Amino acid sequence: MQEAAAPEEAAKRGFLRTLGPGLITGAADDDPSGIGTHSQIGAEFGYGLAWTFVLSFPLMVAIQEVAAQIGRVTGGGIARNLRRHYPRPLLVGMVALLLIANIVNLGADLAAMGAAVALLAGGNAGLYTLLLGVLCVGLEIWVSYPRYAAILKWTTLSLFSYVAVVLVSHVPWGVALRSLVVPEIGWTLAYATGLVAILGTTISPYLFFWQAGQEIEEQHRRHAKPLCITPREAGPELRRIRIDTLTGMAFSTLVSLAIVFAAAATLHANGIRDIETSAQAAEALRPLSGDLAFALFAIGIIGTGLLAVPVLAGSAAYAVTEMVGKTGSLDAKPMQAPLFYGVIAATTFFGMALGPIGIDPARALYWAAVVNGILAAPLMAVMMLIVRNPRAMGRLTLGRRATLLGWGATLVMAAATLIFFGTLILGD
Repeated sequence: MQEAAAPEEAAKRGFLRTLGPGLITGAADDDPSGIGTHSQIGAEFGYGLAWTFVLSFPLMVAIQEVAAQIGRVTGGGIARNLRRHYPRPLLVGMVALLLIANIVNLGADLAAMGAAVALLAGGNAGLYTLLLGVLCVGLEIWVSYPRYAAILKWTTLSLFSYVAVVLVSHVPWGVALRSLVVPEIGWTLAYATGLVAILGTTISPYLFFWQAGQEIEEQHRRHAKPLCITPREAGPELRRIRIDTLTGMAFSTLVSLAIVFAAAATLHANGIRDIETSAQAAEALRPLSGDLAFALFAIGIIGTGLLAVPVLAGSAAYAVTEMVGKTGSLDAKPMQAPLFYGVIAATTFFGMALGPIGIDPARALYWAAVVNGILAAPLMAVMMLIVRNPRAMGRLTLGRRATLLGWGATLVMAAATLIFFGTLILGD
C-alpha cells in the first residue's frame, strides 16, 4: 500500500509545485472591492447574472495565459515589451491609467479591510486601515521573494471562507445551478451595468502586469533564461503556465460564484438589494445567516485584502520601473531597487489617504471602473500584438487556437466597455 501511495503523493506535490503566479493572480482577483461588487450583484439580481461567470472563465484563462507567456518567453514584463516595440506615448498613457485605477482600488480594499477588522474586534476602522497598509508594505519590502511568494500562496486559503459561507446560507441549489446554464436576460440599464461590472472585476489590467512580473520573478529564482533564448525548454514551462493559470482562474470563478450565491440566498431573498461595500455585505449577513456566516465573510475580506493589496501595489511597481527602463524585483534589497519599492509604498500610501482627504474609496471605485474600462480592451489588444510578434517572442509566438480565444476575450471586453459607456450616457 505504501509503495502504491508514494507515486500518488509525489503527483500531488508535483501539482502543488506548479501552482504559483496563476494561483495568486486568480485569488487576488477576488479582492475586497470585488467581493463588494459580487455581493451587490447577488443582492440586486439574485441568481440572474450567475451565467456570466461561465462566460468570463475561458476569457480570463486566455488573457492571463497570454500575460504569463509574455513574461516567461521574453523575460520582460508587459510595460517593458511596450517600451521596446511600440510608441512611447501609448506606454505612458497605459501606465498612467493603471496607476490611477490601482490607487483607487488600493484605497477601497484597505478601507474594507479596516472596516472588517472593526466589525470583528471593535475600535477605529481608520486606524486599522493604516496599520494594515503599513503591514502590507513592510512585508513586500523586507521579506525575501521565495518566502513572500509562499505567504501569498498560503493566503489564498482565506478564500475558502466564502465556500463555508455559501454552505451555511441555505442556497436553493437547483435554482442556483440552473442559472449557470440558462441565462436570465434583463434589458435594463442596471442589468447592463451589472454585466459590465462582473467582466470589469474578473478581467482587470493590474492582473496582467502582476502575472507577467511574477513569471519573471520565478525565472530569476530558478536561475533560468527567457524561453525565447531556450525554446527547447518551452514545452514543460508552457504546460506549467497553463495548469497554473487554469487552476487560479477556476478557483477565482468558484469563489466569485460562492459570494453571489450567498448574497442571493440571504440578502436578495430578504429584500436587501443595495450593498455598496464588502463590509456592508458582511454586516447584513449577521441577522440573516448568523454570527458564523458574518465572521467567515469578514475574515475572508481581511485575508483577500492581504493578498490583493500587494498585487495591486506590486503590479504598479512592475509597470513604472519597466516604463523608465529600470529593474525592479521583490527579491531585491530595498537599496537595490529604490524606485520599485518607492512605487509600492507611494501607491499604498495614496490609497490609504483617499478616505482622510474626503474621497470615499467605495464610491471612487465607480470611476476606477471607468478608468479600467478605458484601459482594459486596448491593453489586451496590445498584449495580443506582443504575443504574436516574432521580434518579442522569437519562435514561440502564440498558437492559432489560443490567438483566436485571446482576440475573442479582447472583443468581449471591448463590447463590455462600449456597453458601460452607453449606460453612462443613457443614465445621464
